[in-house]
Amino acid sequence: MKEFWDERYQQKEYVYGVHPNQFLAEQLIKIPHAGDILFPCEGEGRNAVFAAKSGWEVDAFDYSESGKTKALQLAQNHNVNISYFISDAIHFDFGNAKYDVVAFIFAHFGPDLRSEIHQKAISSLKPGGRIIIEAFNPLQLNNNSGGPKDLSMLYTEEILKMDFQKLDIQILETKVIELDEGLYHRGKADVIRLLAINK
Repeated sequence: MKEFWDERYQQKEYVYGVHPNQFLAEQLIKIPHAGDILFPCEGEGRNAVFAAKSGWEVDAFDYSESGKTKALQLAQNHNVNISYFISDAIHFDFGNAKYDVVAFIFAHFGPDLRSEIHQKAISSLKPGGRIIIEAFNPLQLNNNSGGPKDLSMLYTEEILKMDFQKLDIQILETKVIELDEGLYHRGKADVIRLLAINK
């Protein structure tokens, strides 16, 4: 899988665009004070750079070297700094009570890893910290606008409700949207969105 993402991100253009995910941007704007934010599986850096431009202290990781290279270039183009680590999600040190927000934007994990990674993210939240997720739900298999073609890696409301039951779930919804995020996220999409707050 690492080779797949390295090859995809080696393309000259930003294959998921340079603008932030819409749901993420909407949620960050509502938070009165910027703090510390983590972006797992951040790829080419569009969301991390948006957060940094909005005053957040940004950590991000991905296991793609070419993704990191493009993310740091994008940050430089916008005169902001992000801390970007090379790691997969299961081995990354999320820390304890470290982040005000952890944002999983189209970061999909198989059932053998998903729950453990989500629990690490919960532990990394400060009091009042937030988890923000936009991902694809199973109906996305009918679309050509991106996402895993493996049903076990797509998320339902029941899955996310179970994973984040320790938190105060503010938003949990499945929606049909029009994606316009570069070459590989374009067109009708079936997504799932979550906003959950550490009590």
